Amino acid sequence: MSALKAIPAEYAGRRYHAYNDWVKRTHGGRLQKISIDAGFTCPNRDGALGQGGCSFCNNEGFTPSYLREQVLLADQIDTGLSFMRRRYPETKQFLAYFQAYSNTYGDLDHLKAIYAEALNHPEIGGLVIGTRPDCLPDEVLDYLASLARSKTIELEIGIESCSDAVLAECLRGHDFACTQDAIRRAATRGLFLTGHLLLGLPGETRESLLTGARQLSRLPLDALKFHQLQIVRHTRLAIQYQRAPESVPLLEPGLYLDRVIDMLELLPSSIKVQRLGSEVPPRLRLSPDWGMRLSAFPKRLDVRLAERETWQGRLFSKPLDA
Repeated sequence: MSALKAIPAEYAGRRYHAYNDWVKRTHGGRLQKISIDAGFTCPNRDGALGQGGCSFCNNEGFTPSYLREQVLLADQIDTGLSFMRRRYPETKQFLAYFQAYSNTYGDLDHLKAIYAEALNHPEIGGLVIGTRPDCLPDEVLDYLASLARSKTIELEIGIESCSDAVLAECLRGHDFACTQDAIRRAATRGLFLTGHLLLGLPGETRESLLTGARQLSRLPLDALKFHQLQIVRHTRLAIQYQRAPESVPLLEPGLYLDRVIDMLELLPSSIKVQRLGSEVPPRLRLSPDWGMRLSAFPKRLDVRLAERETWQGRLFSKPLDA
């Protein structure tokens, strides 16, 4: 069989399973996320686990400017909608994206009130909720499952790395076993699950990424987001990098894409790729400056996959106990 014939049809002419293509087929059009900041914090910041957050974390680097200017959720949603309607006029449905910090970390009654406030907006058809795996008690998962019966609900879990050593180095505050448990418990509720990965953390190697990809291939994930490590100002990692740059060996674009491909080869075709990278505002980005926009990544990935004559799932082996 030729390589092209072996590539799954759901890839729609690509060599990987793009989330946006899947959304258009499944929902009949684009789903657009409206970022909101509901004032959550994190157990790695408020003293429950630690203070100061993970070594790489400064949420300001990924927060739209309007979220720093507006407090009310309704105002944040209206501002985001105004921008997204102009940029993506073909959008089928808008989702409120609880992005900043750990958005399941709190009393259940408080969570219900916050989620309801977003869902009560007439143009919001569902939620995307970003959180940590150690902030997902069963009662919260049960409630999200009840919402998912009538609304689009996506749960985004910060995996970052599958290596316990790397997680410890970046002061994450939990191990990979915690991540696996959270994903499996959420999946039993039928929730759509996206995992967030951060490639290039100190101590991460090609071998540990490959091991991680094999572990992820055995988990009931629906999608993954790949992000490259960027040194964001006002973080512990920024201080480390400024003192000893060699201690944080950053990936250049070609090597980063190769690492993404190395992982994709081992992942099943069912996992959709939501993102291939991230952008930090120049005022907050200490390093690296790749000199390209995020929109260039998909094309570069397609080209590199073709050059390597490979595709997502080419090396995937279904577990014997599946």
